[in-house]
This record gives sequence, structure tokens and C-alpha cells, in this order.
Amino acid sequence: MEPIRIILVDDQQLVRAGLALVIDSQEDMRVVGQAGDGAAALRLIASEPADIVLMDVRMPTMDGLTATERLTSLTTRWAPPKIVMLTTFDLDEYLLQAIRAGASGFLLKDAPPEEMLAAIRSVHAGDAVLAPSSTRRLLARVARSIPTADPAAFDALTEREREVLVLMARGLANAEIAEHLVVAEATVKTHVGHILAKLDARDRVQAVVRAYEGGLVAPGEDSAVGWTPGGAPPPEG
Repeated sequence: MEPIRIILVDDQQLVRAGLALVIDSQEDMRVVGQAGDGAAALRLIASEPADIVLMDVRMPTMDGLTATERLTSLTTRWAPPKIVMLTTFDLDEYLLQAIRAGASGFLLKDAPPEEMLAAIRSVHAGDAVLAPSSTRRLLARVARSIPTADPAAFDALTEREREVLVLMARGLANAEIAEHLVVAEATVKTHVGHILAKLDARDRVQAVVRAYEGGLVAPGEDSAVGWTPGGAPPPEG
């Protein structure tokens, strides 16, 4: 199996060196490039295929938010990489906008190495991009300021697809959703694909934001913030 190709974007060389040391120690990962700001990252990504970009939020010349927005419209010979935002802040005013621009998750810079590695694998798999605890916390906190959208946006979803979307918001991966609903994992993958298409969402994170916007999921005990990997899902009520 080919290793996960990763590009590191951070204006601090020491931070990039530390991340590269951890990532390159893994058999299934490889750092294929580094950049010190968003503009340099866009040039690199245009010439170097990658699966994941670890992107700092705040950088000189071009910040990570602007780079993420431009990356979604960047035309290359290969599929654009998925973006995991790096931040030193528990809450940043630009995080929600970054999700809408195409970021697939967030990671605090002081997160343990194992959490970073798990986040990379999770986002690459496209399965449980909400798994990193920092992403769930941030989503739950910014959800309170998300404007309410027209609930009619969910009219196209079947009842089962709504169930799947709520479980996605709680942080469950496809296998866990399948176990919860007592269906095959392949069936869940099909439902997820239909949800993304009907909500015009780039990935699971954007679909969850749509769920918050439409009031299908509300921040609190019954949202993703109330559940942690390895623990019991929050109550159904």
C-alpha cells in the first residue's frame, strides 16, 4: 500500500521539523513537501501530489484560511488534498469559515503525537473526520453562532439518511453507525454518499455543519461533543 503523502505548511521551521520527525517515523506516512506560508503552499501543491495538508491557521504573506479557500479552486492533474488545520487556539474566529472553505478537520498544535497521527489516518480514510477531539470541541462551540438555515434543505433526505447524519455529527465512524443501526457498513457508505450529494457537502465535516445550520443537530449533550472515541454514544433522547 502506498504511504499517505503529506505536505506541512507552517511559518515556524521548528514546528515543521517536529511534525516531519513524527510523521516520517510511521511506515504508512511520508512528508513529501513543506512550505512556510499559504502562497508557497499553493505553488507546492500545484506541482506535488499529496493526500493531506497540515495547514497552520495564522501565517504571514497568506494565512491558512485564504490558502484553503484558494486550494478548493486550484486545478491540478490530480485530486486536491484534504486539509487539516493546525492551530494554537482552542477557538479561532476563522475556523468555521475554514470548514466551509474545505478543511476536513482541526488539530491543536499541542495535541499528543498519537492524536495527530490518528487524525491524519482518519481524514485520509474519509471515514471519521470528526474523530479528533479538538475538532468535535471546536465544532460544538462554534455551532452556537451558526446562523439557522431553512430546514427545507433536508427535505431531500430520507428518514434513514437523517439518522445517519445525526450519528455522523456525534462522531461515529461508518462501522459504528452500521453497528448502531444494525445494517451493513457498505449500506452506511451508500447513505453517506447520498447525504453529501443531496446537501452539496464536500465531506463529512461540511455535512455536519449543514446539520447544525438546519437545526437537525444542536450543540449540547446529544451532539458530537458528548461522545468520545472508545466511550458510549450519548443518549438517544
